[in-house]
Amino acid sequence: MRTMETSDTPENGPAAGERTEGHADGEPAGIAAQDWARAAADPQYRAAVVDLLGALAYGELAAFERLAEDAKLAPTLEDKAELAKMASAEFHHFQQLRDRLAEVGEQPTAAMEPFAAALDGFHRQTAPSDWLEGLVKAYVGDSIASDFYREVAARLDSDTRALVLGVLDDTGHASFAVEKVRAAIEADPRVGGRLALWARRLMGEALSQAQRVVAERDALSTMLVGGVADGFDLAEVGRMFSRITEAHTKRMAALGLAS
Repeated sequence: MRTMETSDTPENGPAAGERTEGHADGEPAGIAAQDWARAAADPQYRAAVVDLLGALAYGELAAFERLAEDAKLAPTLEDKAELAKMASAEFHHFQQLRDRLAEVGEQPTAAMEPFAAALDGFHRQTAPSDWLEGLVKAYVGDSIASDFYREVAARLDSDTRALVLGVLDDTGHASFAVEKVRAAIEADPRVGGRLALWARRLMGEALSQAQRVVAERDALSTMLVGGVADGFDLAEVGRMFSRITEAHTKRMAALGLAS
């Protein structure tokens, strides 16, 4: 589901090492202070991480496929090449996640399969009709998933957290989408209204899809409500989605769109 991340991580959102429950001096505690070898001794935690990596890996593979397809809509050869570069970065992220699953003794395909139907359904329901809708989806829609994964990463063991945050790193393509969309709106202000509606639809579909995936996977849902990861409870889940919504509003503003 995720593709392109922004560099404007909300001030109250988690980044590497942030929002992690810990000691008074700010040092991580619990699972967040452990490496994979120690944390994986808990079979429920291990299952949650396998689910998380499987979901991320399939999301990266789907992003690669979609960016390659969206390149056909590019109006110029330069734009086509830029999307090809994005697609290449997403496939590299997929390879990292696939290799990590294999390294910890899991079959990558089996880890990804439970998430294929939901993610494929999301992409079918939000297929862009033109170049600009594709850019908005990559910048706004998929970044919602990145925000979600960053929230979860703050409660992961140090090894898994480093991997997850690494594949969520901003690859520098956010500025490309912002530049193209803002230029299109400046050239024809009517475009802004259409793209604002599109972005609101993406927001609703992405949040529904994320909630659906978590609800269907016991290990992931337990991680979110505090069973195997530190610091989450039901109230915190609500606050998490509020932070994701706030980040969406900031991205809309960066594009020159009304939320």
